[in-house]
Formats: sequence, C-alpha cells, structure tokens
Amino acid sequence: MSAIVVKDLRKHYGDLAAVDGLSFEVREGECFCVLGPNGAGKTTTVEILEGHRDRTGGEVEVLGLDPRGGGRDFRERIGIVLQEAGVDDEFTVRELVTLYRGMYPRRRDVQELIELVGLAEKADARVKTLSGGQRRRLDLALGLVGDPELLFLDEPTTGFDPSARRKAWELVDNLKALGKTIVLTTHYMDEAQHLADRLAVIARGRLVAMGTPDELSDQQSDEALISFRLPAGVAGVDLPALGATQVDGPQVTTRTATPTATLTTLTRWATDRGIELESLRLDRPTLEDVYLRLISGADGG
Repeated sequence: MSAIVVKDLRKHYGDLAAVDGLSFEVREGECFCVLGPNGAGKTTTVEILEGHRDRTGGEVEVLGLDPRGGGRDFRERIGIVLQEAGVDDEFTVRELVTLYRGMYPRRRDVQELIELVGLAEKADARVKTLSGGQRRRLDLALGLVGDPELLFLDEPTTGFDPSARRKAWELVDNLKALGKTIVLTTHYMDEAQHLADRLAVIARGRLVAMGTPDELSDQQSDEALISFRLPAGVAGVDLPALGATQVDGPQVTTRTATPTATLTTLTRWATDRGIELESLRLDRPTLEDVYLRLISGADGG
C-alpha cells in the first residue's frame, strides 16, 4: 500500500518551475528521504504534501486524500516537525506538549512522549532555557503528540551533537518499528544512509534518482577507491600503472572500474619487492559521493 502517491507534480512561480513533473510513491511504514541542494524544490514538494502550499498541476494523494482539500481529518492524521518552529518561550515543556495534545482526537501520553524524546529532565523547564538540540527534541514531541500515521521531518537533527543525533535516529527507528510512515529531508548523508528505506534525489525541480541507498550506489557508481600510504623510500613514479592515481604526500588514491585487477597488480608489485602497504583499503563511493555526482550531472556539470 502507498501512503503517498505523486504524479507529474508541478509548481510554477511565473516562469520559474520550482517543481517540474515529479512522480513518486511512498510506501506505508517506510522512511522516505528527500535529498537535494538548496533551491532544488524539495521544500516546496514537501509543503504541497503537507497541504501548506497549493500546486500548479499534477496529482497528489496523501493517506488517500488530496492534501489541498483534506481538511481537519487529514491534518489530524499527520505530524509535522519543521526546521524552525515558533512556540511561546514562556511555556514549560510539559505545558506545551499538554496544550498541543488537546488539539488531537488521538493523543499520546504526555509524560511518555517527553521521555521518548529524551526531555524527562527538562519537563518543567521553560522553553526559553532549552538548548538548540533540546528545542529540536521538543519540536519532535509536538509532531508526535497526535500519534500521526505519517510524520514529516524537516532537518530533524540540525544543531544536535553526535550523541543526540544518534538518539534521534533510534527514535525514528522505533517509529518505523511501530509502522509509522516518515518523510525525511536532511543534508546529512550519514543520516539518510542510516534512516532511509528509500530516497529520492531532486535537482532543479526534477527527480534525478530514486531507490535504496545501496541501489543508488550500485546504479550510479562504476568506480571503486583504492588507497594506501606510500612506503618509505618509494616515490609515486615507482608505482605500477594503476589508472587514475593521485599522490598527496604519503597518501595514494586510485579510482578504478576494475578493482580486483587493479588490486592484484598493486599487491603483486608490493609482494615482489617485499613491501608492506600500510593502510591499504578498498572502498566503494559513499552516498555523499553518489549524491554529488547526481546533482552535478543534473546541473550540467
């Protein structure tokens, strides 16, 4: 079953096509990540899905409803965590979550929710005393208070330290385990790699790639990366022919479409000379490498 269906979505501002013919589906219970550079149209797309912005053309169905006219029934079934949410700083965490809870027919327990997002020790602290990361946790609590079927997360871990980010990831994983559908936008590639079941890359209002992180890496990557430290007494010119090789001080990096053959050539050369190659590694391009290649190609780079 699909929680979201988008067909030929378009949004124009005069002659500018902010969204230019997007089509995709989000399955129930998955975390679907939308990636793209600033100005790519991802925020406009998500706002249309949330019912906060009208579309110029195309078809959109979210939880079986058109968000353009979904009304209260639609809004009660979704949760939204904005990148920046304006709330009254004078409320305490508990007061604010309680206030928002009263707006929904389906309601999560206040204390349970506060503990879920890691704010138990700040439950009675005023919002104005919270750190940036703690405010983001509060935003997440407010997005979850109505026990939504579908949750929109816009840059949910901005301002988090590494430990807080990991805890936020655990929370999202728990929500997925409960069957919640999540639409995530993020600029952190490791976050997308960890959380996304599938992701869509958008550039200039168009979909340039979609799939699981591993599928995108396999589809878009025809090269592997071999790296090692140059042995003492050996210069770059002494190395065998390995292809596209870069020597930066003692660090040697080779990009190759035939990693097995290239690695065999390198290790045979080293073995014949009794050389041990320190820090020898074989890596596939990261999701970030793939993403940068995709958006560069979409921009004509």
